[in-house]
Amino acid sequence: MKQYHDLLRSILENGSEHQDRTGVGTISHFGYQTRFDLRDGFPIVTTKKIPFRWVAEELFWFLSGDTDEANLRAKGVDIWAEWADEEHTARFKREAGDLGPVYGYLWRSFGGNYPERNGVDQIAKLINEIRTHPNSRRLIVTGWDPRQADNVDLPPCHTLFQFKVDAGLLHCQLYQRSADAFLGVPFNISSYALLTRMVAHVTDLEAGEFVYTLGDYHIYKNHLDQVETLLSREFYPLPKLEIRDPENRLKGLEGLLAMRYEHLNLAGYQSHGKIAAAVAV
Repeated sequence: MKQYHDLLRSILENGSEHQDRTGVGTISHFGYQTRFDLRDGFPIVTTKKIPFRWVAEELFWFLSGDTDEANLRAKGVDIWAEWADEEHTARFKREAGDLGPVYGYLWRSFGGNYPERNGVDQIAKLINEIRTHPNSRRLIVTGWDPRQADNVDLPPCHTLFQFKVDAGLLHCQLYQRSADAFLGVPFNISSYALLTRMVAHVTDLEAGEFVYTLGDYHIYKNHLDQVETLLSREFYPLPKLEIRDPENRLKGLEGLLAMRYEHLNLAGYQSHGKIAAAVAV
């Protein structure tokens, strides 16, 4: 996937060294945009193995509104484990596994008094607006609540996304405030491409472009060797994503929330092998 390699090279060519909250240090640059036409294939990195099921299960978890890491881990996905142990949750007087008002809560109960579900269900409102007011310029979901940002160990990195309906196509643009280019960005690209495909399906539209806009995008210093390995590899063709809904029953908000991994088929995904790297916590 050339766009991803170009993003990495942009950091290496234009970035500078920065210290960060993790203590690892980064090569960082500010401000970047790239685009993926979802009609050309599903954007998933092929120069290292990306566990697509993990991408899907995390997205389903967000959409459900759940903030209990144990429920995600029960699906075999442990990518939030580092922030869910007692050491991290106790800082906020929460039990181990309770991540607080992170993505799921903000998407489904924005402005609520956590853990009460008494806020705005942005996903429900989004689906309704796409179906009833497709020309709206307010098809927006925000994950950044200044009142809650200091009440979690890891406030949302992908902070706001907006949809646009144009001639039967559904486009999505994401703004991401902070982007771990080696570990996080491949997940983010595929996750929002999947979200766009899912929302298009349940609203009887065709997915168009995913536009990816970044604030601080960076490579951690302990990932530089892994980045060089990845950049030395040749691309494979992009796979095709199929949504299995033969009776066309997955519609509206209920259909979106009912989607499971068995409804998805990533056909023809070929990749090079996994490249291990430590996450900066």
